[in-house]
Amino acid sequence: MRFPPIITAGAAVLAVLTPAPARAAPAAAGCSPDHSAVRKALDVLTSSGEAPGAAVRVDDPRCGAWSAASGRADLSTGRPMSTGERARIGSITKSFTATVVLRLAAEHRLSLDDTVDRWLPGLVRTARYDGRRITIRSLLRHTSGLPDHVDAIPDDGSARWRHYEPEQLVAMALKLDPPDAPWHYSSTNYVLAGMIVRKATGRSVEDETVRRILRPLGMRDTYWPGDETSIRGPHPRGYVHQDGRWTDYTDLNTSFGGAAGALISTTRDVNRFYSALLCGRLLPPRLLAEMRTTVPADPERIWPGARYGLGLISTPLPCGGRWTGHAGGTPGFAAVGAVGPGGRAATVSLNADPDTLQAQNHMLDVVQTALCE
Repeated sequence: MRFPPIITAGAAVLAVLTPAPARAAPAAAGCSPDHSAVRKALDVLTSSGEAPGAAVRVDDPRCGAWSAASGRADLSTGRPMSTGERARIGSITKSFTATVVLRLAAEHRLSLDDTVDRWLPGLVRTARYDGRRITIRSLLRHTSGLPDHVDAIPDDGSARWRHYEPEQLVAMALKLDPPDAPWHYSSTNYVLAGMIVRKATGRSVEDETVRRILRPLGMRDTYWPGDETSIRGPHPRGYVHQDGRWTDYTDLNTSFGGAAGALISTTRDVNRFYSALLCGRLLPPRLLAEMRTTVPADPERIWPGARYGLGLISTPLPCGGRWTGHAGGTPGFAAVGAVGPGGRAATVSLNADPDTLQAQNHMLDVVQTALCE
């Protein structure tokens, strides 16, 4: 599996493209209005056929905000890709779920050292998996030793419209063989974390996310779709590369992702979330520090140089320092959200889930070029 997708999808066909004009705030002294390097990185993604369209938004505490887009939002009509539209953000959802769990830890309603069995007795109890030995911290850090239920979902399209309960997803995972490494990216970890939130609060992780994050930050374009298969409001079409052509995969039921990857959002809202989180507006310093404490990640399941905290990925920047955020993908969409050392936030959104190492690297290039500009 590639970097934090919820489920795999394809990407690779030529689409001819013109970048949309950037919307730039007035530049402060020393802030360059020239974003040609970022525009070029966007065009590489789209002109090479790795995604029909791509958009990026940058929010800088000193230089203001700007955004740009390249390619096509809709291949049937030729509509250009736009900035600011909603899209599926896949495993970026994990950062939201982890934040809710850490907020509950700050309120002493649970402990990161609590076991899964403490909150969900008997749910993870087989000859190979024991919830009495798996802590909440290990769930959020992907060191639980649990496999990923996504690997058990049929890839024949039959799951596209299906509703999954969290218990079903966990049961699917427990039938799989254990991972062969101590760190293993697994969406099942976050499905369990969402179930623990419900046990600890009496409310769903979706409701707690709205109450604790979305509403206080004014994130009006971010929402949990539940069993809704369409995306509300303006959005690009999402595409999967199948049998040598792009197949429209905009509509699907993302209950297979749930607390691990179901959120819909915009580049602006993702930047707002990570900026607020990493500057300390959502968590007390002690727990934010714990969230940012990382372990080496498997480059085969994310990318080389990545380290994983509690719902956060940390990656070296070519210009020095590291960016912190997350990436995600579902069939038809992919996104990366990141904040650099100086507080500049950048989020890139594609209307395809890139399925090659080159495409993933090009997607990361957009974010890293924006942060290093």
